[in-house]
Amino acid sequence: MRTETPWSTVFELLAETGWETLYMVVLSAVFALIGGLPLGVLLHVTSPGGLRPQALTYRVLNFVVDIGRSLPFVILLIALLPVTRSIVGTTLGSTAAVVPLTVGAIPFLARLVEGALREVDTSVVEAAITTGATKPHIVRGVLLREAAPALVAGIGVTVIALIGYSAMAGVVGGGGLGDLAIRYGYQRFDTKVLISTVVVLGVFARLVQFLFDLGSRGIDRRRRVTA
Repeated sequence: MRTETPWSTVFELLAETGWETLYMVVLSAVFALIGGLPLGVLLHVTSPGGLRPQALTYRVLNFVVDIGRSLPFVILLIALLPVTRSIVGTTLGSTAAVVPLTVGAIPFLARLVEGALREVDTSVVEAAITTGATKPHIVRGVLLREAAPALVAGIGVTVIALIGYSAMAGVVGGGGLGDLAIRYGYQRFDTKVLISTVVVLGVFARLVQFLFDLGSRGIDRRRRVTA
């Protein structure tokens, strides 16, 4: 006869794996921001109508980003196992999961960054050009500044996607709440653990959405006041 996991044990498991998920998401989000932000800026700058249009560069980058975004994360996770092993030394655990999480998030964030920069009013950019501002200054002082609220919102969307990706990493022993849901909830048929992990993941996602929405609105208000 199957016995259910006591609630005290469930809470201990949720606390331990919750921290692992938080570790994976935060670390991969930082790396994704480091890689995705400049990639998104480069996509926008080299696109037709950008500050420095370069058709070949844009097509290559656009193709790479499209491929990265179109691959299901589970497939990417498995395909990157040799790369993960060469970088981290193992394919198991939360640190190893950061590699595919980062690779999957960079093109996702880059496309959001490109879209946010594209929404900047062209008259603002043209005004900066007429004053003799250099292209790097226009990128930093005009494009990124004007698109800041949308960029913060885009980073929030990326973090939420990473929470979902981190759960999928449990398929290959990536640790975190996803691994807990698979090992206990699915393989041991423990509905209590399975539902609990779903609830915690949902709370994580909702909290992230709230915080980034709050930050985006705050930046937007300050930008309007100083404009």
